[in-house]
Amino acid sequence: MASTSAASSSSSKYAKHRRIGEEEEEEEEEAGEAEEELERFDDFTIASSWERFISEIEAICRQWLADGPNILTQKGAESVPSFDNLYVVKRELKHGKRVYCMEYHFMKSAKGKHSYWDDDTHSMQLSFGVYEFLIIAPLSASGVVLDDPESTKLLSSVAIALSNCGSNWPAFVPVHDPSRKAYIGIQNLGTVFTRRFEADRIGSQVPIRLMHLEGLHELFLSKFVLSSTDFPARVKVIFSMKLTYRTPEYDYYNEETLVSEANESIAESEAANHPKKQWDDDCSWAEWYSAEDPVKGFELTAIWGERVFEETLEMAEVENASSFDADRWLLHPIVSPYMVDDSIGKFVGFASQLQLLVKAFESSAEAQFLEDFVAADTSGQENSKSTVTVPPPSVVDRVMKDLFNDEVGNSNYVEAENKYGRAMKGAPSDSLFAQFCLHALWFGNCHIRAIAVLWIDFVREIRWCWEESERLPRMKSTSSIDLCTCLIHQKLHMLAICIERKKSLSREKGTDHAHEDGISNSVAQNKTRKGSAGVVPSMMLLNTFQEMHAPYTQDALLMTEDMHEERLHAAEAFGNAVGLSGQLERDVLSSDMSAFKAANPDAVFEDFIRWHSPGDWVSEDGAEGSSGWPPKGRLSQRMSEHGNMWRKIWNDAPALPVSEQKFLLDPIREGEKVIHYLETLRPQQLLEQMVCTAFKSSADILNRTTYGGFKLMKTKMDQLYATLASTLKSLQGKSDISDLSDDLKRLCQVFEHIEKLLILAASVHRKLIDAPRLSQAIFADYFNYYLPKMGTSLESVCYEKEFTAKEKVGMHERDAISNLFPPPTANQSWRKVLSMGNLLNGHEPIQREIVFSVIERISNGHYSSPTPLSTDEQIETHRMYISGTSNDLWVALSVTSWD
Repeated sequence: MASTSAASSSSSKYAKHRRIGEEEEEEEEEAGEAEEELERFDDFTIASSWERFISEIEAICRQWLADGPNILTQKGAESVPSFDNLYVVKRELKHGKRVYCMEYHFMKSAKGKHSYWDDDTHSMQLSFGVYEFLIIAPLSASGVVLDDPESTKLLSSVAIALSNCGSNWPAFVPVHDPSRKAYIGIQNLGTVFTRRFEADRIGSQVPIRLMHLEGLHELFLSKFVLSSTDFPARVKVIFSMKLTYRTPEYDYYNEETLVSEANESIAESEAANHPKKQWDDDCSWAEWYSAEDPVKGFELTAIWGERVFEETLEMAEVENASSFDADRWLLHPIVSPYMVDDSIGKFVGFASQLQLLVKAFESSAEAQFLEDFVAADTSGQENSKSTVTVPPPSVVDRVMKDLFNDEVGNSNYVEAENKYGRAMKGAPSDSLFAQFCLHALWFGNCHIRAIAVLWIDFVREIRWCWEESERLPRMKSTSSIDLCTCLIHQKLHMLAICIERKKSLSREKGTDHAHEDGISNSVAQNKTRKGSAGVVPSMMLLNTFQEMHAPYTQDALLMTEDMHEERLHAAEAFGNAVGLSGQLERDVLSSDMSAFKAANPDAVFEDFIRWHSPGDWVSEDGAEGSSGWPPKGRLSQRMSEHGNMWRKIWNDAPALPVSEQKFLLDPIREGEKVIHYLETLRPQQLLEQMVCTAFKSSADILNRTTYGGFKLMKTKMDQLYATLASTLKSLQGKSDISDLSDDLKRLCQVFEHIEKLLILAASVHRKLIDAPRLSQAIFADYFNYYLPKMGTSLESVCYEKEFTAKEKVGMHERDAISNLFPPPTANQSWRKVLSMGNLLNGHEPIQREIVFSVIERISNGHYSSPTPLSTDEQIETHRMYISGTSNDLWVALSVTSWD
């Protein structure tokens, strides 16, 4: 000890001659020479290699002590993964031919009140009851010291160095086989006390007595005395326990037969008729894909706080106690790996298929016609087709049958409530084109060739509906055309209306004669009333004192977006935009006047104005009909002017009900124009509209998911719609494909992040539907964990931190959580006799962690201490940490002695 004590005072001399000493040692070991031929000065305080090794450890520890936590972190101390307040610095040392690594683990900020079971507690801290610690281990494949003399010598070296530094850091050396996770350790507590540590593992065949709390308590007491017969009558042992339960995997298979399955197996033929249910069968996305459940289950942690026991028999009572007696319950979701690692592109959902659609969009400009992508002899496209295959005709037929299913009926699609929904220029999610786009996402590999094949068949089916006057499924055949939707949807809406009017024309031609016969029986005052929609309340004709009838009128002239543009361009070309608009107005006005005349044979122009444009009738005697007949009034100035266009149209308009008028819209001509548009649509024009519609429809489907109304999730969905609207807006501007490519790829990434979050929200909600506060808190934990991953970069990012958050379960929520552990069946309970106890609904904990400790007050002269203590002090004299299961036990022991 004298030489090592002097080492601290000669550290500068050691530093000066360290290089020379190392060279000497290497030459001695390699050449085997007993003496050095060259004369040099020898520092006999560090004459041996072992003393030089101690001195080097001491120098490193002194530097770490001098720096302190703050400076060490500034110098680059690494944060220990998964721990917010734990850092580590490392140094390599050489002793002979062996190279060691010494690690100093420390906390940057002081730890608060001592708690065994904090998630931010390192396994070494928990096992041995320490805060900061050193670990020294060989740099080898095993990372442990397999030789007992070497491990003892290594630990002694560190202990001497720390003693010379005046440090009370505990030091550990890993020993034995790595699978045992065994350690030996030591800690100097001043000049009086020394704490020694030991840990080892029983990997199999755990003795039955050590599976139970009584046996473990006896094992701890045995560390006080030589034999069990010498146990003190009463030793106050502080006890704390943590039990971890894991929910069993939920079986969705035909839940109605679960009871019978517990006792007997069903026949194979019967099992075939009951396909296995998936967790998301009733979720909004289930029609298109089945998602892997992101929440594999839950881990429930039950914690018993510190309690004092004096007898072993009391342990049996604790083991038989209900888990509901625990002081705290903490719940942690077991999240699937694809939700926590760098898995962009690996997750299969709408986002993955939208990425493929974007690639197809990038390829769409390579040809002028969709048929070019299908034709086998198109040399220019051979490269893009050589590695892709198209599903067989049978698959195409299945898609067409689903799209044109007779049972679908007319769509009553309603736009998404989100305010950004209408800004995306897509098609409503339940409409025919939107369903085509969704099918295309999953058809083949969603490449341009597969899309071309599907589109050609799709248009062929539409032509058949047109030629056979069969209604278009999933499309409205009434109402005005929504110009906020994509042009293909507008065209299909126009075609659906044309088909209905085409059918009406056919019916009218077949019933003209019967209609004329019916008219002859409807004569009143020698005139026929036709096309009346009912009496107008409180209004009568001026000349005859008859009730005024409102007529059926034609719908407003239907036009798609391109038809509006064509009219505008034509007007600009002829320089008469006002005239063109006026002609359209005259056609509509003439139709309305003809219908009014047919419904009111004795009407005059002033009657029509009173009904159609009441603002142009100036009443002179108050309310109509209140002061005799006829009512006093007159036409407005513009209607009274000579040569008024409205009066001229009235004079020329024949009395014809809507059923006998020529349609303002020619259904045959307009229908053929729609078919021509669909058949000659350029690939890029199709893919542009498909991208907008597919993104919007996929988002709409996800937005229908029931997830408990989590506010954070709703906010993210709103942000998704806003991002979709802003990104897809540039697509409608006919921008260059290359300019949009990166934006669309980034959009796919954003979509994938939110899709994964939404699926997790749905899973958490349905599993914890009876504990809504808890489900929302758990989702918020995961959301905050996942948020940093939701960057905008297209590059792959590595995420090392694990998701470990736990939520406290309230007393009123424990019943709901216990329901996650249904009682096991008879077959699952066969090991019950070998269980550790502390069962939860019959389920054994997957891990039991226990801390036994004894705290003694050390007074003056205690154990004949040579150094009097000025004040009384409490120290943990004995401590034992046990972790394991019924077939795997790990024990860490800490014993304080008085040297």
